Amino acid sequence: MKRLSVLSGCLLAASAFMAGCAATAPHNEAPAPAKAASANQTPAAGEVQVLQETSTLAHYRLPNGLEVIVKPDHRAPTAINMLWVRTGSIDEVDGTSGIAHILEHMMFKGSEQLAPGEFSRKVAELGGQDNAFTNRDYTGYYQQVPSDQLDAVMALEADRFLHNQWPDEEFERELEVIKEERRMRTDDQPRAKLFEQLMATAYTASQERRPVIGWMSDLNQVTPNDARAFYKQWYAPNNAAVVVVGNVEPREVLAMAQKHYGSAPAVELPARKLTQEPAQEGPRRLVLRDRAEQPVIVMAYKTPSLTNLQQPTAEDREALALMVLAQVLSGYDGARLDRALTRGPHRIADSADAGTSYGVRTGNGLFFLSGIPADGQSNAALEKGLRAAVQAVADQGITDKELQRVITQWSASTIYAQDSMMSQATELGSNWIDALPLNATERTIELMREVTPAQVQAVAKKYFGDNALTVAELLPAAPDAQTSQHRASRSAAPAGDVQ
Repeated sequence: MKRLSVLSGCLLAASAFMAGCAATAPHNEAPAPAKAASANQTPAAGEVQVLQETSTLAHYRLPNGLEVIVKPDHRAPTAINMLWVRTGSIDEVDGTSGIAHILEHMMFKGSEQLAPGEFSRKVAELGGQDNAFTNRDYTGYYQQVPSDQLDAVMALEADRFLHNQWPDEEFERELEVIKEERRMRTDDQPRAKLFEQLMATAYTASQERRPVIGWMSDLNQVTPNDARAFYKQWYAPNNAAVVVVGNVEPREVLAMAQKHYGSAPAVELPARKLTQEPAQEGPRRLVLRDRAEQPVIVMAYKTPSLTNLQQPTAEDREALALMVLAQVLSGYDGARLDRALTRGPHRIADSADAGTSYGVRTGNGLFFLSGIPADGQSNAALEKGLRAAVQAVADQGITDKELQRVITQWSASTIYAQDSMMSQATELGSNWIDALPLNATERTIELMREVTPAQVQAVAKKYFGDNALTVAELLPAAPDAQTSQHRASRSAAPAGDVQ
């Protein structure tokens, strides 16, 4: 399933993360006998569980708990190899924010067999490319290689996953790279900083209040052993999944996974203690004055999260209706916000957007309204316009034509995504992270087809009161203040190139 997040591109700076990769020779060893089993059944020693196996998708679980998901796609002689680990910034503790992302960087800095930086060089030698990413509830690593090099790449990925090691000096050097990454992507980007502060204000208890990259004060005090401890806690085969999409055969991929990961023992994982966010009982507002040419406003409403696709609850169906509402407001050219706010001689916005974000593991959902005022207009005027657009749906509802257009476009985007092996692999990995069925995208579309105009109108009436609202405004600072802020943000930057 697509990660259910449709936040405005003008407001969120996408985090790009460091990466790397490596290799050995292809080897297709026959897998151990596979036995069909339910997804919740504990495998007997030495047995492989077959959770699903068809000509188009296979899903296995090794005796040590590692899951292997394979989707054949024979249109090109390439393969995507992804390793997903079910841990991210929500598993951190205060004082060590950013450690999940730091560890992602350190995974490229050595193992029992590879020196720092050698992983990516070996991937390139195989004719491949690689990268990695960290989010609130997952960390992922991937390589795209010729399919006949899949075994080589999987051997290298398994080596660093199971035997990551590096000297303290390497950690200290990489930490400076991460600090500079924070400066470039957040501290020097007013809109990214605004969103970071919005999340820290909207959530007072939930771990989602912390930025994935970490607070700078935590980066200044984190130690090499903090990263090693996080690695030992969460990087275990029973907390990970290998996802492969490409010109491959499922049983051959299973054999590779058994060979490279099968000997690693399962470990007892820490209990995840996620803090429940208390009910918000009044509006929250923040103003950020920073170097910006235009003001920006973001409004975030607390809403239900979509967590159960098999037997959706009333809240799940409300979450689906909110997804539809977001698309009706800004999901296509000429949608409601576009027509009402950004067009004509009396337009009040250069851009206006709506979107939803659901924390499946935390159970928290947010509905965003955002925009940039037109020249001569204010954030207050745009806020009024955004509110009026939602109120119009609450008062008058939506048309069947609007609803069908949203469903048609969502379905089409799903079909187009299948053209990319990377999109297919990312979708499967995301579904696994959220403990959703692997066909969650198709199931979501089925459920969206059941949404009615009346349900969309009902959520527009129910969830847009001020008690659950957080408003964040970016206002341009005075020219002299902008100069001093920029100097302050760069004063601690290390010398040398940013990697």
